[in-house]
Amino acid sequence: MTEELTELIKVFAIGTDEDLQGYIDSKSPTTISNILKEPLSLYLKDKNSSFLREFLTVSLAGYQHRPGKIGYNGYIENANGMTKRCEAKPKNVDTMSSTRRKLDGGGNFTDYSFDRFYRDKKENPNMLVSGFVDGHLVYILEFPFACPTFLKKLENQLKKWEKKLVEGRQTRGQFLRSAYFNYRDYINCADLRIVYLPPKAKLEEIKQYIAPGFYQFLLEQSERREEQNES
Repeated sequence: MTEELTELIKVFAIGTDEDLQGYIDSKSPTTISNILKEPLSLYLKDKNSSFLREFLTVSLAGYQHRPGKIGYNGYIENANGMTKRCEAKPKNVDTMSSTRRKLDGGGNFTDYSFDRFYRDKKENPNMLVSGFVDGHLVYILEFPFACPTFLKKLENQLKKWEKKLVEGRQTRGQFLRSAYFNYRDYINCADLRIVYLPPKAKLEEIKQYIAPGFYQFLLEQSERREEQNES
């Protein structure tokens, strides 16, 4: 953490509003820009908190973000006053990590159960799957939770987990630790929407951090969007 950012944090935490404004006014625009870049980079790459990645994913998709770990991550109201909810699943690749995994359009549900699965199936929120490389956004894909192949992937994992429970019945406090999915489980969904994709040239720069099959899909979608923009 730079000295400038450290000092700014100290002034904000223990100083007055006037102290903070005075410190900001004493710095050049370039210095302020550099100060702001550091915390944004830190938090967008933070492996212990996905808050900013989640907020960005939900906001860019047009939803109102709903912070908190319980419930869906965002909502939007249409002209008829109907509310549509969304569930965001952002993933980040830290290129400096020795154990990094490639982006595969995937995500997971922690501590999952059939009760929650049936609730999600009934509510049918829109899934927002996003990927980042070192905090820089690569894609946002949107599809309904009720996509048949997606439902099947989650349901099959729950059934395998259920068989391991005593007498095949769920008991209080027992959950499937992680129900995972990747792009193959929703790629053919009829209502799949590309919310965000960078230009083809940018994708090619980060090819090594994306799973091959998924990279090919993103590349084709990016090329198609560029062709549409040119026509």
